[in-house]
Amino acid sequence: MADLPIKNKIRMLRFMSGEMTQKELAERVGVTRQTIMAIEAAKYSPSLEVAFKIAHVFNVPIEEVFEYQP
Repeated sequence: MADLPIKNKIRMLRFMSGEMTQKELAERVGVTRQTIMAIEAAKYSPSLEVAFKIAHVFNVPIEEVFEYQP
């Protein structure tokens, strides 16, 4: 299965936020750790709502978290 054209900086943002774990991020966003893991690995594209929630957790604009690369 090929990676999706949506790249993200979630891993970097987690580590810049006091080494936040995937589980901590998942709890704050309201999804499972497996969902965060799949999004972070670009194996799954989040819904728009989840994408905004992730950006909100890190207090950054959504475009600083996700980038479309065709």
